Amino acid sequence: MSIIDKSGTFEFAGHTVKRMGYGAMQLAGPGVFGPPRDPKAAEQVLHAAMEAGINHIDTSDFYGPHVTNQIIRKALHPYQDDLLIVTKISARRDETGAWLPAMSPAELTQAVHDNLRNLGLDCLEVVNFRSMHGIHGPAEGSIAEPLSVLADLKKQGLIRHLGLSNVTPTQIREGMGITDIVCVQNQYNLAHRHDDAMIDDLAKQNIAYVPFFPLGGFSPLQSQILSDIAARLELTPMQVALAWLLQRSPNILLIPGTSSVAHLQENIAASGVELSAQTVAELDGVWEAAKAAPAADHH
Repeated sequence: MSIIDKSGTFEFAGHTVKRMGYGAMQLAGPGVFGPPRDPKAAEQVLHAAMEAGINHIDTSDFYGPHVTNQIIRKALHPYQDDLLIVTKISARRDETGAWLPAMSPAELTQAVHDNLRNLGLDCLEVVNFRSMHGIHGPAEGSIAEPLSVLADLKKQGLIRHLGLSNVTPTQIREGMGITDIVCVQNQYNLAHRHDDAMIDDLAKQNIAYVPFFPLGGFSPLQSQILSDIAARLELTPMQVALAWLLQRSPNILLIPGTSSVAHLQENIAASGVELSAQTVAELDGVWEAAKAAPAADHH
């Protein structure tokens, strides 16, 4: 049995997926813009993920843009039957690589067709609508108009399931009134736990919660508590942070990204780690310290 099986599985969008998945964002070039320095190495990471039993890949056509989906298609198409590819839409990149909203009906429809073409699919299994009301975190604002566009594309058979990203509890409720929601993808990690109540609420409904920036994102987790615990357990801080997420709630699915096979294997090994109740209690101190720090340090 592969070590990945210890983290269990979750029923997600009609698929039984391993809770340790893979995020494809880092397959693009620096700043998630342009092609990677070594396209062959990017393909090797995807092959290694499949060989390790990973069957959930998170991607987007605005990574690159278009780059990661084209690499996924080149490396893995035709796709194995149990592979679930999840994509997200509603943003675009300008010529400098800046992230801009793309939530008009025409832009959303074009994005679905771009994803289908670049991934080589006839239907997208899961599309996450990423709210761009807030660029670097959720902000209130109606998502009814853009989500209704996607619900129509779902009725046309171009999308099988819909999820939400970068959203508030109010937006989730609004979304659920428009269409079935199979997952929520928000920022969440040891030092950023604003969604604690949301995760518990979604778990009761068997809805997947997929944390992005599980290791801190553009500002990596910096915590003496985490570093000390990792040293004691002879693990990397990232492995402890991922293991904590897997223990936090059974509906949490992980999509850590990497462009390195060695780093991929390190991440996968975290799914075989069981943290004691005492260690989990110690790790709660990371969030307590983050809340006590100046607001600017929270993001």
